[in-house]
Amino acid sequence: MKTNPPSTTHRTKTLHGFTLVELLVVITIIGILIALLLPAVQAAREAARQVQCKNHLKQLALAALGHEENRGYYPTGGWGNWWVGDPDRGNTLGQAHRQPGSWIFSCLPYLEQEAVYMLPSDSNPDVITPQQTQGAKVMCQTPLDVLNCPSRRPPALHANGHNRYFYNAGDRRRPMDVMIRADYVGNAGDTGSHGNYGPSSLANGDRGIGFDPLGYYGANPPVLMTGISYLCSEVKMSDITDGTSNTIFAGEKHINPDYYYTGGDPGDDQNAYTGADIDTVRYTGINGAVLQYGPMPDTPGYVGYGQNCPFGSAHANGFHVAFCDGSVTMLNYSIDLEIFRCLGNRKDGRVIDGNAY
Repeated sequence: MKTNPPSTTHRTKTLHGFTLVELLVVITIIGILIALLLPAVQAAREAARQVQCKNHLKQLALAALGHEENRGYYPTGGWGNWWVGDPDRGNTLGQAHRQPGSWIFSCLPYLEQEAVYMLPSDSNPDVITPQQTQGAKVMCQTPLDVLNCPSRRPPALHANGHNRYFYNAGDRRRPMDVMIRADYVGNAGDTGSHGNYGPSSLANGDRGIGFDPLGYYGANPPVLMTGISYLCSEVKMSDITDGTSNTIFAGEKHINPDYYYTGGDPGDDQNAYTGADIDTVRYTGINGAVLQYGPMPDTPGYVGYGQNCPFGSAHANGFHVAFCDGSVTMLNYSIDLEIFRCLGNRKDGRVIDGNAY
């Protein structure tokens, strides 16, 4: 009996790939999904940055409260934009007018930045020494996370675009090439811009010579400005008769985004420790009236001067402010300007309902 041999027939397997049309359809679907998801991802990232920004301002406000508790007054605004902070001067009640540096400088010990604060110290409050100027230069070139809004720019060194120099930092013959900047400003009130370069020497500053010609000098009467940190200020908690929860201490500042890194904006061309200047303090009004320009988001092409340098931020939906009680909230750019003006005046007798903003 013959048996049939095993079959040697093989079935040929047909391999199927994607056609060009199928690939294009898949790519299109992926593109649509990315387009739908990207705004949500960006919104989540911005929300996280806003939380971080709010936390930075919260830290500054709590540092100011620590300063008030330990020294008896909120951090002073300083002397003017030719001066930076000096840890050997103006640290006690009644002597705040001798501190040349900004409110941010005075907050440093309460931000756990005592080492940075002490860099300019030479234990000689009445003489500017090489030790002081070199230490101050290092201070002005040491980035701190808490001073910058992550939606705008990272903590870094930025160009000294207008070649600013200082009496007590670096070399006056050769301005610093780079320095740090802050995205937060103190509230100087609703009387408008009254700062200037400041005195030409420590001795003149202590005598009140070389300050604003309108007489905005001195911690003792007459105190003519209505905010918290301003030229030679020494505002105590008891001076805030409208209440600490109804008076702004500090907030975010508007900057022209064309100049985030170059120092080309006149309200952002100094360093974080410069005395009273539109870089470090701003106003909610002028001569008791509303500002011409209210708070605004960072706007390309807009360059403000003096009282026309507004509060604002890199956030599209509003800007953060810290009140004198340490609380922080976001205000809308559309806030009523009269309400905003009153929030900057510590003693106008108007208590603003929180629901109004």
